Amino acid sequence: MEKERLDFFKNLLNAKLEELLAEAGKAVTVLSSTDEEGFPDPTDRASHETNRNFLLRVKDRERRLIAKIHEALKRIDDGAYGICEICGEGISEKRLEVRPVTTSCIRCKEEEEAQEKQRKAQ
Repeated sequence: MEKERLDFFKNLLNAKLEELLAEAGKAVTVLSSTDEEGFPDPTDRASHETNRNFLLRVKDRERRLIAKIHEALKRIDDGAYGICEICGEGISEKRLEVRPVTTSCIRCKEEEEAQEKQRKAQ
């Protein structure tokens, strides 16, 4: 892949990383401030717990995405970015623009998902 395109993806990944880290800081503030509140009504407390659990699930997904972004940035530095880890072929730039952390080309990913679907059906 050309250096210009690698720089484009590196900037894209770094921007997403900064956005996720900023949001994580806000979430910590929100979670710590709402834990101090008392909820005299059990329904309010249940609603708060449901919202809190949802936020924690979202933040866990974002935490995993942050790890994938770090891995993608490392692949850029190592020269392995944009190469399918399964077949060794290049990953299309269109796919990388949509999912810049991907490690497999669309063909291999489709095969992987079809195999997973078959395992679930058994």
